Amino acid sequence: MINVGIIGATGYAGSELVRIISAHPDAQIKTLTSQSYAGKKYSEVYENYRHKDYICDEEDIEKMADECDVIFLALPHGVASKKVNENILSKTKIIDLGADFRLQNIETYENWYTTHYAKDILPEAIYGLCEINREKIKGKRIVANPGCYTSCSILSLYPLVKEKMIDLKTIIIDAKSGATGAGRGLSLANHYCELNESVKAYKVASHRHTPEIEEQLSYAAGEDVVLNFTPHLIPMDRGILATCYANLNKDYTYDDIRSAYEKYYKDEYFIRLTKEGTFPETKWVKGSNFVDIGFTIDKRTNRVIVIGALDNLFKGAAGQAVQNMNILFGLDEKTGIDFVPVFPA
Repeated sequence: MINVGIIGATGYAGSELVRIISAHPDAQIKTLTSQSYAGKKYSEVYENYRHKDYICDEEDIEKMADECDVIFLALPHGVASKKVNENILSKTKIIDLGADFRLQNIETYENWYTTHYAKDILPEAIYGLCEINREKIKGKRIVANPGCYTSCSILSLYPLVKEKMIDLKTIIIDAKSGATGAGRGLSLANHYCELNESVKAYKVASHRHTPEIEEQLSYAAGEDVVLNFTPHLIPMDRGILATCYANLNKDYTYDDIRSAYEKYYKDEYFIRLTKEGTFPETKWVKGSNFVDIGFTIDKRTNRVIVIGALDNLFKGAAGQAVQNMNILFGLDEKTGIDFVPVFPA
């Protein structure tokens, strides 16, 4: 059994980790911590855990490193880099669900986020987008779990970028997320009366997932990618829908585009390509690790339009984190996360 520690277990991503690991056949929760609810029963925070005897412990990452085979960090940006050091990594593996180890360029990270406190560790971290970096993840001590918007956006565009089928200067991503993407902390913008019956763009031209998408697509392209990314908040609990646009480099057909996606994804269990004329919906992936991707060509404008959907708490956070754990420990990637999407929901 893999002994698991979870730091930040009472946030939405952390609670999804608890749900998944509690049913994982090859892993068990050794310790879960919460700064806000230390000493309380987990069921006092989430009533749906009344059948479990989990306790929210005080955080002691040194002790956890001695007792756990892997520690998941579900923390705000700027916190994980203060906790992870060589001593910790010499004893356990780290999967960070936050942003601290996603960007390899320190200057970019500090321009978009804050001071990085583990510059010596950062080069070792691998970006844990499993379908793309699977081989690089194996055997690593620290994995940076991708963001929710970024997972959807990168996977939606990766084959086209890799095959040089699109003009990299014309990429536009319009993405929409459910309210859990903003976290569990109290915020006026997330109050029911503020959120309900409304759709709004936020952090226009300044969202922190922008450089993450650009960096990973730049690696795929072999050249710098600069794009427009605009997120929107919509009145639903969970789910992300990303609509991506780009000019085609040639007069490609639908079958040409389809062949590119099948080249990279035909053997990827968790990526499902929709049939021609059908486009993903968030309800088709809710509560699952699946990413649904559909596409078409607008012949009038010579643009390809790619639409991707995933569950921001599952494939966009906890599910992918467990997929990374499975890879790290040599398990079948589907172990513990092969759920049929919840429908209706």
